[in-house]
Amino acid sequence: MSKINFLKPDKTNLNIYLFSGFFLFFISILDVFLNSFFSFNLTGFLPGFLSFLLPLILGFIGLYLIRIELSGIKQLDLFNKNINTNNFNAFLSLLIIFVIIKSTPPLLSWFVIDASFAGDSKDVCSGTGACWTYIKVWLRRFMYGMYPNAEQWRINLSFIALAILGSAGYFATNKLKKYLTLYYVVIYPIIAFIFIYYLISGGAFGLDWVETGAWGGLSLTFIISFFCLIFCFPIGMAFALGRRSGFPLIRYISIGFIEFWRGVPLITVLFMSAVMFPMFLPQDFFIDKLVRAIIAISLFEAAYVAEVIRGGLQALPRGQYEAAKSLGMGYWKMHIFVILPQALKLVIPGIANTFLALVKDTPLIFVVGLLEIVGMLNLAKTNPKWLGFAMEGYVFAAIIFWIICYAMSKYSYNLEQKYKTDR
Repeated sequence: MSKINFLKPDKTNLNIYLFSGFFLFFISILDVFLNSFFSFNLTGFLPGFLSFLLPLILGFIGLYLIRIELSGIKQLDLFNKNINTNNFNAFLSLLIIFVIIKSTPPLLSWFVIDASFAGDSKDVCSGTGACWTYIKVWLRRFMYGMYPNAEQWRINLSFIALAILGSAGYFATNKLKKYLTLYYVVIYPIIAFIFIYYLISGGAFGLDWVETGAWGGLSLTFIISFFCLIFCFPIGMAFALGRRSGFPLIRYISIGFIEFWRGVPLITVLFMSAVMFPMFLPQDFFIDKLVRAIIAISLFEAAYVAEVIRGGLQALPRGQYEAAKSLGMGYWKMHIFVILPQALKLVIPGIANTFLALVKDTPLIFVVGLLEIVGMLNLAKTNPKWLGFAMEGYVFAAIIFWIICYAMSKYSYNLEQKYKTDR
């Protein structure tokens, strides 16, 4: 056996370093775990300050001993590459692990163990845990707003039908795939508008009319996000191309549009659409506040989409343009079949980030008097029968938004990997 140098771990005595390092790391984690979950301190016999620091010291030494470059063990090399690259990262990793372990028991107690789930009144929520009864009682309002209970099947039917129609691309044959762009850009939005206008609003097929002021909750979040997403993307693409146009008038109009909307806060845009814009309309002309909000958000987000797409256009080599022109392609044919597919592929993460920001910005529609899920939470927390449970509502909303945004993020990542090509 070669001479062991614990100050400079290497592959010569790999097993000894790994055993020593993982043992110290395990002891440090075990000490924090027992202390957090069972109030048992392995190092309780030591002075308080030393007892507090010892797990961190042992864990730090353990991570140092297993930090061996190119050990030949795939899992170990991956571990060192991600969280144990140097002493500073090892220290941060330990702190994060310890904070997670320390915070788990109180979070479990509040979320599950001491939480209230049964009943339908505030009286059952007398413990120290979360009152999920509050969420259960108000769940319909959080999902549908003030939409009449007896008519909520219309929202469910619309969303189910649109989800089925939206998944048509997965089942399209090779002959029909060339028409998918036309379907999703033109036909699908029209179908969605018909469903939402005639089925959710009513006034047709013998259905009762429901004013948009009664719409709300998560369903309204989905409606606004859906229409803003399908509108802001083509508008943003058009202005991205316009900003790079060789015609000065088109270029300056595009620059003015983009810089104007990017320089104004969204809440100001919504306020203008709700209060100022109707003042400039003819007296007999009316635009619903929901439509005004969708238009305002779409124009606002289109400016950001335009800049993201412009980044993709600038990232393409000049040779792509010259190659397309050498084949005799005109401006539109070149951009539709050669330039835009490559540019959009490059900026999938940026587009996804803009769409995520759009979804998270929907709570700002309270400015126009519409109450999506966060607006309904703010309304519910002021109810005299349910005062004091705002925390549960905001945690519920945070979980909902995290699920939506994480799903969109994973979908964009899968798209990025699917269309990834070596350059």
